[in-house]
Amino acid sequence: MRILTLLLALLAGCAAVPPGVPPAPPAPPQENLAVASLVDSAHNEAAAGRLASAAASLERALRIEPRNPRLWRELAAVRMQQGEYAQAESLAARSNAWAGSDAQLRAENWRLIARSRDARGDADGARAANETAERYAR
Repeated sequence: MRILTLLLALLAGCAAVPPGVPPAPPAPPQENLAVASLVDSAHNEAAAGRLASAAASLERALRIEPRNPRLWRELAAVRMQQGEYAQAESLAARSNAWAGSDAQLRAENWRLIARSRDARGDADGARAANETAERYAR
């Protein structure tokens, strides 16, 4: 028993960080590489005018990270480009539901909602959405 106690004391001393050596910083959270690849693919597809393919890539990314508000925003933007204004507005609202305290993202979503409402002929709704966007942008 005494040998075990001595051995544990020696091992504990080896595990200590020498004085003056700063502890290692915590590892940053790893980005999901599959999601990053799908987002890159979506950007390339959208730039090439292949909006259906871009949307499909973003939908796959959302199956991996369904609570990612940036992915919802990206898909909303693609739907806006496709002329699917009501769906774009709905997706931007869903992004806002997951956005937490990200005021910049909320402002972007409200601007997209404003454009969607304007495209559907809802001038009053667009104006209200733009006012909300400005409140978040401050």
